[in-house]
Amino acid sequence: MANLKDLKTRIESVKSTRKITSAMKMVAAAKLRRAQDAAENARGYSERMSRMLGSLAESFAGIEGGPKLFAGTGSDKTHLVVAFTADRGLCGGFNGSIVRETRKIVRELKSEGKAVKVLFVGRKAADVLKRELGDSVVDIITGIAGKKGIAFVEAQNVSLRIREMFEAGEFDVCSIVFNKFQSAMTQTVTRQQLIPFVGEKSEKPANDDKKSVPDSGPKAAYIFEPEEDEILADLLPKNLSVQIFQAMLESSASEHGSRMTAMDSATRNAGDMIDGLTLTYNRTRQAYITKELIEIISGAEAL
Repeated sequence: MANLKDLKTRIESVKSTRKITSAMKMVAAAKLRRAQDAAENARGYSERMSRMLGSLAESFAGIEGGPKLFAGTGSDKTHLVVAFTADRGLCGGFNGSIVRETRKIVRELKSEGKAVKVLFVGRKAADVLKRELGDSVVDIITGIAGKKGIAFVEAQNVSLRIREMFEAGEFDVCSIVFNKFQSAMTQTVTRQQLIPFVGEKSEKPANDDKKSVPDSGPKAAYIFEPEEDEILADLLPKNLSVQIFQAMLESSASEHGSRMTAMDSATRNAGDMIDGLTLTYNRTRQAYITKELIEIISGAEAL
């Protein structure tokens, strides 16, 4: 039979834990609102920019001498995978989903005979994978999300690091892996290729008779003012920063949503545990009282 003192101590301990998880849930809920608004407000700009550059890339398809961020190096032997996770835990399966997807991508690329390098933005995935990946880990960038949320300058710093590696010839293809925010309970693991640039494919209208839709004809001609090279030299690095910034915002909103959901479940479980321990405590206490009464009655009858 459990000791009453031990049961009481455990009940108080679980109550303290419930207070902590409840406080963490409220903090995550407050941060989630701001992070969700930031991610949703930035989607329109990043998607339109990606769509515009995708259309531009189609018009320059097959033209030699284009920007390397558009055309690439002409090879795909070395891949850089940039994984976005959190610096902290206690956020459900948020970090685990990125770890699994990153491991899957690395294994697939290596099975195809590709060289793989991994850049971690956030500490948790690096803690799990750095020993497994070994020399494939290029760097670990932490402390991105400050008290006021994600700043664009942080995305610019990550973008600059990637561009420096690309210009130095350290990789041929760069892809990012992050959680795209859907709701507080749902995040979608997303893989997006940034270098060479791959825009969104234009959707073809549906046909009632389900026949194949022919190509829309020749692509639109673009007139550059002042000069093509000057505009693209500014636009392509900016697009890289914008897409990384969007991934950071999506990842931040997903982290807070996952943490709020996890802490809500933890609070509910703590409440259920307290109820169960309280019931056990009351039954044990009743058993002790009954035992003492029986001893008293037996002693009185013996006299």
